[in-house]
Amino acid sequence: MKSNIFNKICVACLVAVSLSACSDVLDEQPRSKFDPSFFSTETGIEGGLTSLYAHLRYIYGNGYYLNNCETGTDEYTYAQSADGNFKDADLSGVGSMTSTSCRADVLWGAAFPNINTCNGVLENGSKAGIAESLLSEARFFRAFDYFQLVQQFGGVPLDLGAGELKFNTSTVRTSKRNTVPEVYTKCIFPDLLASVANLPDNPRVSGAVTKNVARLFLAKAYLTYGWWLQNPNGIPTFPECARTDPDGHDANWYFQQAYDVANAALNAPGPYKLQPTFYDVNVADNDHNNPEVMLAADHDEDEKYGNGGVGYGWGSGGSPENFAYWMETWNYTLLRAKDPTGADTDPVGREAVQGLGRPWTRMAPVADAFIGSGAFAEAATLNGKDSRLDATFTLSYHINIDKAGKSFKYVQGANGAQIKAGEILFSFVPESEAASIDYSANACAVGAGTLPGRPDFVVGFNNISRFKYPINWKIGISRSDNNGSLGSKVNGGSPRPWVIAKFSEIYLIAAEAAVKLGKNDDAVRLVKVLRERAGKWRWCQNQRAALVADYSADLVAATPSVITIDYILDERMREFWGEGYRWFDLARTQTWAERAGTYRIAGSGAADRDLQSFTRSIPKEYYLRPIPQGQLDGLEMSDEEKKEYQNPAYRN
Repeated sequence: MKSNIFNKICVACLVAVSLSACSDVLDEQPRSKFDPSFFSTETGIEGGLTSLYAHLRYIYGNGYYLNNCETGTDEYTYAQSADGNFKDADLSGVGSMTSTSCRADVLWGAAFPNINTCNGVLENGSKAGIAESLLSEARFFRAFDYFQLVQQFGGVPLDLGAGELKFNTSTVRTSKRNTVPEVYTKCIFPDLLASVANLPDNPRVSGAVTKNVARLFLAKAYLTYGWWLQNPNGIPTFPECARTDPDGHDANWYFQQAYDVANAALNAPGPYKLQPTFYDVNVADNDHNNPEVMLAADHDEDEKYGNGGVGYGWGSGGSPENFAYWMETWNYTLLRAKDPTGADTDPVGREAVQGLGRPWTRMAPVADAFIGSGAFAEAATLNGKDSRLDATFTLSYHINIDKAGKSFKYVQGANGAQIKAGEILFSFVPESEAASIDYSANACAVGAGTLPGRPDFVVGFNNISRFKYPINWKIGISRSDNNGSLGSKVNGGSPRPWVIAKFSEIYLIAAEAAVKLGKNDDAVRLVKVLRERAGKWRWCQNQRAALVADYSADLVAATPSVITIDYILDERMREFWGEGYRWFDLARTQTWAERAGTYRIAGSGAADRDLQSFTRSIPKEYYLRPIPQGQLDGLEMSDEEKKEYQNPAYRN
């Protein structure tokens, strides 16, 4: 094999499966490893297929991998309690990106063992009489992993020791990286095309991949490769190669393929469709009955299903636990108020409900996203009609003294108000309202202020700091087994699935391809579909109250007549904020330095509210992540060969 990491054909979490005709879920059973004899049987092939789904938990839901995909972008910077994992990724002078600090190692370490499992399934599957529709699940996951790898690292090895795309069982500690075009044209495109041809329209079991899941990733791969060929900003690649396609196609050909494949998925959606409101896309109640979700790393409260790392009590903060939401959660439990006697109390306790959960304060949203011309500032100019602001962030913090066993019935709010259990103590408010905030009271022990007539204490979007900021509500924990109390289960991993792909993204893939092809009318039409949905409300999650309203006409009317890549990126931010898409979006469109090179946020103190400006150093060579140092250390190659293996920006 190529290195020590490639030797991990399987780890203890990988599982065997029974694919009986009557089963509608993956039946997971622990297995310590896979070997050639195991893959010579039908049961072994089926076990390998199930492991492909299980491996997703080792990437998605990992908080350090989320950091790799979000910190340093125009969505997130490091927060008050951040360590080097997050400061290094910010590229703003408080750390440095190196082969030992970059957390893209999470992907590298999980993807290659899984790729080898895919190779084993495919080599032995036909001999065992496995249908091509099942084998195409392995083709999909091999392409999926290589697609994630090539975007982050550039060219990566197709040969793990036994030949290109061959199952490997022997230890060979040398490696050679293929070029970017080779990875796309030898693996990603052929595997995804075969998956589109052979996967079923409907999942064979709940959560399994389908024809349209493959179409989504094929369209996105075509789009990404088209950008790579075009290379509008002169971003270097590695291993060095000409930006020409082995099959002789130009960038526009690939943009057209992306457009056609995405539209084929929209025209024949199968079991997938948009939820009626944006709130419905992400509310935990819909986790296991959500037709917009196309691929997810699953978890469950019941550990008997082998979901991996949900846990009780204190979570481990490691894969396969879903702990990513911790990172985007500030320590709201530091909020203070006066009880009826005038004594200080903590009225918002740690709770395992969506939008709260375990605070970790590692990643803070940049203020620019909410003010000025920021993507979410538009919600303010539309007078709150775009539901995506409300259904993305925890902006209001409700007191839960009843669940904490407090004997008093209220706390003292702003302007002499009495705030009872379930009512709002503290809120973030739009920049348009912030000019009237009186901060003289320095309230709630977090530097909050007051607005005339409001019972809650407030902080403006233009005062977001590394200490206090809107929490990403979408990915937050939700548990049903706390029996109405706060409870310690809030500290474990989330039992919710981590959503990897949504039907809504196909509209924006098609729209981006349309922009690249000069099909503006089509881009406008596609974008308007999601904006129309964003104007529809059935629930205001920050008020925790029903709100039946339809502002879709307003949002459609506010859509620009000319759609640009910048506007597509704004829409992608509004749809997918904080879910791990952002670095890929900025790297694909080569706009990372342009959109994230500067940002504003207030300091790390509780009362800090004055925005400071920060500059990031994002050289073109950083559009590739470093090969993990652990990988290089495991190679039995000369120092010079290891140096040449590494991406140029990170060579010692």
